Amino acid sequence: MTTLDKPKHKEGEENEDHKSGFLGKVKDFIHDVGEKIEETVGFGKPTANVKSIQIASIDLKRAELLVVVLISNPNPIPIPLVDINYLIESDGRKLVSGLIPDKGTIRSHGSETIQIPLTIIYDDIKSTYNDINPGSIIPYKVRVELIVDVPVIGRITLPMEKTGEIPVPYKPEVELAKIGFGKFSFEETSAILHIKLDNKNDFDLGLNVLEYEVWLGGTNIGGARLDKSAKIEKKAQGIVEVPISFRPKDFGSAMWEMIRGRGTGYSMKGNIDVDTIFGPMKLPFEKEGGRTRLKKENDKDDDED
Repeated sequence: MTTLDKPKHKEGEENEDHKSGFLGKVKDFIHDVGEKIEETVGFGKPTANVKSIQIASIDLKRAELLVVVLISNPNPIPIPLVDINYLIESDGRKLVSGLIPDKGTIRSHGSETIQIPLTIIYDDIKSTYNDINPGSIIPYKVRVELIVDVPVIGRITLPMEKTGEIPVPYKPEVELAKIGFGKFSFEETSAILHIKLDNKNDFDLGLNVLEYEVWLGGTNIGGARLDKSAKIEKKAQGIVEVPISFRPKDFGSAMWEMIRGRGTGYSMKGNIDVDTIFGPMKLPFEKEGGRTRLKKENDKDDDED
């Protein structure tokens, strides 16, 4: 074969080469057109991040969290927010998880703030993890996945996470240390209740409001709502002085026992409103089967020092 001779291909091979070259050119053309459309129309991937996690409310039963997410849509049309997956964990252990479907759409060329409410039920996590005790502070991590449907691109998942701490509140223990009176009368006596509050939490309690009812010797002597600021430090006790008026003659022999310094049985129940580093809380308290004494207000007690 001379240099001028060309190699010969079989008929089938010529068709395959021709077909391969043609399809390749078509694919390249479609790809180029797709990129041009995307560049021209401006379709792109949305972005999202957790702005904050707020403790909306907290009590002895549950904590209500509000996860605030900012999502931006660079596209010229609104995009649907299909689903939201969420997970709250502590030290790698799941506390709560779930899915929130169909949260609407994200406007075109703009940003939206999405609020995702989440609830932690304390009984659920305490029954699962024995080492999570009332009064403690536990770390948490919130993982959120936003699933959006973007034209041209399709469905994509936007993952994000944020960490923090949350308390597991302990109900305060209450004791009526003594009833101090200034001027005693069987018709009516004004007195000061010395209420001892025991804060077993790992965080301070700033007392703002105290609501209470008291029973002495099985007789209700009433109650009141006292607005008084006081700070009870973590793992510590504090005394709150509460004014009250009652009629000693209504107590019969129980009052004589108190006058003789023998004390009498009492019960208390109520609520305290407190400020904490995690936000305000309303905590109930109760005391059954306690004993207290009636003393002059200027008498000193060794057990209160």
